[in-house]
Amino acid sequence: MEVVVGATCPPALLALRPHSRLLVRGFRCFAPSLSLLFASSAKHRDLRQRVASRSSGERITAQPSSELRRKHTGGIRVAEDEKLRSLRELFSRGGIGIDAYIIPSQDAHQSEFIAECFMRRAYLTGFDGSAGTAVVTKDKAALWTDGRYFLQAERQLGRDWILMRSGNIGVPTITEWLNEVLPLGCKIGVDPFLFSYDATEELKAAISEKNHELIFLFDCNLVDEIWGESRPKSPFKPIRVHDIKYAGVDVSSKLVTLRSELAEASCTAIVISMLDEVAWMLNLRGNDVPHSPVFYSYLVVSSTAATLFVDTSKVTEEVMVHLRKAGVLLRPYEAILSEIESLADHGAKLLLDSSSVNTAIVSIFNSASNRNPYGSSLNKVKGNIHHGIPLENTPQNDQSVHLKGHNILFRISSISLAKALKNAAEIEGMRNAHLRDAAALAAFWAWLEDGVHNHSYLSEMEVAQKLLEFRREQHGFIGTSFETICGYGPNGAIIHYRPDPESCSIVDDKNLFLLDSGGQYVDGTTDITRTVHFGDPTSRQKECFTRVLQGHIALDQAIFPERTPGFVLDVLARSSLWKIGLDYRHGTGHGVGAALNVHEGPQSISFRYGNMIALQKGMIVSNEPGYYEDHSFGIRIENLLHVREKNVPNNFGGISYLGFERLTFVPIQSKLVDCSLLSFGETKWYNDYHSEVWEKVSPLVEGSAQEWLWKNTRPLPIPHQ
Repeated sequence: MEVVVGATCPPALLALRPHSRLLVRGFRCFAPSLSLLFASSAKHRDLRQRVASRSSGERITAQPSSELRRKHTGGIRVAEDEKLRSLRELFSRGGIGIDAYIIPSQDAHQSEFIAECFMRRAYLTGFDGSAGTAVVTKDKAALWTDGRYFLQAERQLGRDWILMRSGNIGVPTITEWLNEVLPLGCKIGVDPFLFSYDATEELKAAISEKNHELIFLFDCNLVDEIWGESRPKSPFKPIRVHDIKYAGVDVSSKLVTLRSELAEASCTAIVISMLDEVAWMLNLRGNDVPHSPVFYSYLVVSSTAATLFVDTSKVTEEVMVHLRKAGVLLRPYEAILSEIESLADHGAKLLLDSSSVNTAIVSIFNSASNRNPYGSSLNKVKGNIHHGIPLENTPQNDQSVHLKGHNILFRISSISLAKALKNAAEIEGMRNAHLRDAAALAAFWAWLEDGVHNHSYLSEMEVAQKLLEFRREQHGFIGTSFETICGYGPNGAIIHYRPDPESCSIVDDKNLFLLDSGGQYVDGTTDITRTVHFGDPTSRQKECFTRVLQGHIALDQAIFPERTPGFVLDVLARSSLWKIGLDYRHGTGHGVGAALNVHEGPQSISFRYGNMIALQKGMIVSNEPGYYEDHSFGIRIENLLHVREKNVPNNFGGISYLGFERLTFVPIQSKLVDCSLLSFGETKWYNDYHSEVWEKVSPLVEGSAQEWLWKNTRPLPIPHQ
């Protein structure tokens, strides 16, 4: 599944300023530190129950989505008008008093995928893409999203919303727009639970240019207020133990390692808020978030204790025994705020990742520290900012944190990197899950090809549902790793398209069909994209497909020195397209968790060069170049790759050289390949890959699936050298 990666601010704040950087897990932004507007500490203590529910060139004005080609659903405009009116009425309510309100996509844990009850931006705007930020003033409403979602947002936004296409020349960032449309000295409200500390610091700095103030609304989320009783309930499904044969390392060992890092940093406790980090640390999995096996929680680890803050109704007896064995205590989810205050009252020194911890936690710790005797003097805490490359090679290898009246060390999460470096058990689980997934896909493609040729008039929705049925037949299948992207013809050009029952297309043999899907298995996570044509592709489609394939092959074959950040490799995937003036608006590769989130960091492969995280042995990344012609067709080819050491004849600089092991084994349709464009080496790669697909997957399938697999793994003719 494609994701925009490689930059370093939360996705919700993609458009804060020209050089804002999209969050890749474990990466952070730096912004000027300015005094924040905090509520009183007494008010903080009253919040505990709430947490539980909870370019250059001439400026070009972005056009309202109503002026663009899109489809309307019945009645949506009336509903959206009413929501905006109700929201604006709250601006002047006592205790609020704001002139604008920012609604991000995230929950309190900066999650990409979130539970339905936290989909506030989608509820307010009608746009349900996974990335975007809405901003509402007293007379305007705008939504920023990235290139993956331009077409989808055009279709879904109502007439009262302005669509801001982030990254396009002349499109203002959020703060540029706010500074332009608001008079001097306005108050801009945010829910501090939904923004990382880094994000609010950057936002504050930018809006201060026009003397605007950032107001933290601790007491309520304004969208929740208008959502009312119709807001979905919080998730409540049970947590499960992730077996040690898949996890590879027990919880006690992980806690020992983390505590040694606490001691090295001269800190007394760490607050872990990222849901996949909590799940990975404790070898637990959940079902609170669609497509991601995580559960809403916080984990606080000190030198002497570890406490999981979670809805205890989700904790089974098996999980209780598992946690007790590791010495992990349980407390209610909403008790995290009182724990933060208690840590401050006892003079704790906290280790936090400022790119992921929400501003509310930092604010509460600040206020509580300022009123206790331990925090009466200015403290200076130093720590190294580790980027996965030698510290002497980092642009800034020491970051001092000055915070009056308390101690906090902001540092990149070491858990993010440790989780990304898969151990032997996790790698083996990923290999096995991918083979079973390949068997399901072989059966699926055989079924679909037969259905199209027999004129079964299968809709995109029916196709996606049938794929789920095939995956469910595989051992250890738990669910999808993201919502299936199933786009025929023009829908394939919508990078994160999702079929709608009322408007989805019939899959036939007249155009390209793009399918991006993945599965969550007990032992691994998969993510694969294939593009096919069931009839006769045009020469244009074949050339575009072949150039995407050439980029895919180039990245797959890459060998590079250790300490190489992913952005260095991105050009390999684009070069063939660039030769004829084509490109794609997304990153080339994202990290993938082991039986965890399908998108994880800190690594990425992207044209956005802000992410200096080196690709390292044990990491898993996607390889997914593409090409999209709006309102015509889309092409993407995606495999997952395991970073491993390569044997090379030389050892220049005394360092190791790395390359990739393929994890995905599903045929790439030969019909779409223009063999005249392929070199001898590229043709050999294609044939070797399909020989391996047949060897690994054929024993796992039979009947029509095996026949389909045989037919689609035949070699291409070898060109003359």
